[in-house]
Amino acid sequence: MVKRRVDLVLVEMLDAINGIEVHTTGKTIEDFERDWLLKLAIQRALEIISEASRHIPDDLLTTVPDVPWKQIRGVGNVLRHEYHRVADDVVWAVVTEHITPLKNGVQSILDTLEETRS
Repeated sequence: MVKRRVDLVLVEMLDAINGIEVHTTGKTIEDFERDWLLKLAIQRALEIISEASRHIPDDLLTTVPDVPWKQIRGVGNVLRHEYHRVADDVVWAVVTEHITPLKNGVQSILDTLEETRS
């Protein structure tokens, strides 16, 4: 795996999270289920988040223990290789229940990195 700057990886994750938030605000699961393009965009954003999380050292991940990093790292494989088994309600639950805590965790790690550089 190519070593990447962690701060840039975290910013990529935040960009993907923000994209999910922007495009799902005010939407319902029914909207999500009917909108093929929205589903693909959200799934792709989750793949990006998953892959990016693999570039964050474990010692930083442990600073935010409430985030299920193992599942985040694994969801990309499911979306890429088991896409035919991905249920809309599961993806929607990730979006509506887990994105905000993930965003807070990613921002916390980024803030910690910025503090150590100051």
